[in-house]
Amino acid sequence: MSIFNVIGMAGGLAMFLYGMNMMSTGLERLSGSMMEAVLQKMTSNIFTGILFGALVTAAVQSSSATTVIVVGLVNAGLLKLKGAVGIIMGANIGTTVTGQILRLTKLEGNESAGFFLSLLKPSTLAAVFSIVGILIFMCAKRIKVKNTGEILLGLGILFQGMLLMQDKIAPLAESETFKTIFASLKNPLLGVLVGTIFTAVIQSSSASIGILQALSSTGAITFSSAFPIIMGQNIGTCATPLISSIGANKNARRAAMIHLYFNIIGTVVFLAAVYIIQYTIGLPFWDDVIDTNVIANFHTLFNVTVTILFIPFSHLLEKLALITIKDKEESHADGFEATEDLLDERFFTSPSIAINQAGKAVTQMGKYAQYNFREMRTLFTKYDQRTVDRIKEYEEAIDRMEDRLNGYLIKLNDCDLTEDDGRSLTTLLHLLSEFERIGDYTINVMESAMEMYDKQIRFSDSAMQEFHTICDAIDEIIELSITCATHNDIDIATKIEPLEEVIDQLKDTLKARHVQRFKTGECVIDAGVIFLDILTNLERISDHCSNIAVYVIGKLMNREGINRHEYIQRLHNVGSDEYRRAYEGYEGKYKL
Repeated sequence: MSIFNVIGMAGGLAMFLYGMNMMSTGLERLSGSMMEAVLQKMTSNIFTGILFGALVTAAVQSSSATTVIVVGLVNAGLLKLKGAVGIIMGANIGTTVTGQILRLTKLEGNESAGFFLSLLKPSTLAAVFSIVGILIFMCAKRIKVKNTGEILLGLGILFQGMLLMQDKIAPLAESETFKTIFASLKNPLLGVLVGTIFTAVIQSSSASIGILQALSSTGAITFSSAFPIIMGQNIGTCATPLISSIGANKNARRAAMIHLYFNIIGTVVFLAAVYIIQYTIGLPFWDDVIDTNVIANFHTLFNVTVTILFIPFSHLLEKLALITIKDKEESHADGFEATEDLLDERFFTSPSIAINQAGKAVTQMGKYAQYNFREMRTLFTKYDQRTVDRIKEYEEAIDRMEDRLNGYLIKLNDCDLTEDDGRSLTTLLHLLSEFERIGDYTINVMESAMEMYDKQIRFSDSAMQEFHTICDAIDEIIELSITCATHNDIDIATKIEPLEEVIDQLKDTLKARHVQRFKTGECVIDAGVIFLDILTNLERISDHCSNIAVYVIGKLMNREGINRHEYIQRLHNVGSDEYRRAYEGYEGKYKL
């Protein structure tokens, strides 16, 4: 082995790992948030969990990625621990697909292969995938089509790296030192340890299996030395989910432990069974040279067999995790902490899922603001200090969530985002600010209620009736803004501005009426000042709801830089028939 062989081997390894990462990233982007939806919904029983865990992992080519996302979903409360068991078991099967693809390298030395088999040779596939992939990637306009090109390009680089590794490793076939090293790995404990450490370092069992397949081309690796390494590789892949579970809630840590226990127990049982058979009956192929096909088949056989064995005992894995990480007394004030768990940085490995989670947190801020608004209204009918305390608690949660969301989205912006994801992120930054301001103006109105209670001031009956009329309109516009932000519904968004215009006119009318009551002495001075201040705050709440609608419309129309003031002014001046019908409907509904 010369220094040039070592450099070439390292270069081949770099290309192999980069190609695998590129392919995995492209597949994940192409699947988008569908991956999260599948993992959440298909966990009704252990069999569907295993099936979809295997399919999702085969699609993204990484059991670590699947398990990390499962840990994040459990941490956010979107997936139950019981449902996570099947997905984790299926992920181990899905990760064997890479080894089956790489077994095609066995065709490379077959000179008698026909035309169709020659097409399947990695050297041919590497060229074809690279050519087609780069053409699609460079010429395509749509992001999803570009992602397809990235997947093909990644496959081409992966195969090319594998071939380069095999070529530069070839001289090791004559090295006695190399043979001695692998002969020592027949010791099961040492082999498992090497496989575990190596896989934990590169954080991919698929990649470590591929490297072992490349090394097998030397003819120096036997089944007895490769067997424990493959076992260890399954344990090593648990490192990434375990690291990602640090700082998560107890159920997320339990999900990571289930993955670890599944692989450790499976390895121990399989090792024991194989060595018992070897030392009693004997395995005729024990000292035979292992090749890429056998490695791929054995890796698949191991994971499928262990999964089948564990199906009847899947609940025991859950119980073992519960015993390891015991319950502690926790206090979740109205679920605030549970909502903040949506913002899990583990989802950064899949930015589309992270954005989806952030969107849920943003709309939850809106729901808290709406809750506060509804509670605030009751203070003008019957003042209750407990209601005030509860409103303040929710407002603190809104402020805390805004801080976390800002930091989360800024970090997420540093990830490799698609154009759609980038547009969604920008919209979320706007929306969280708008919902936070709705909460602030609600607090302003609450403070007016507190002032009235302290000074023993009351509104007249007509003023109270008018107050509740405009509050009904405000409550509806908040509901519409939350709905359009949650579902990205342009039809709902277009209903907000007509209602906002009705609220503006209501405010002006109520202001004029109250000034008249003030002149006639029906309302005292202090009550008059407070009422006018309340109207100003309520009108500003409706303005922020209007802003939310414009941001959602801008996102859905691919007009990120839409001028809100010009858009609103145009609607008011040259509103469509639909706009006028909506306006007239709201005008009749909230007629004084």
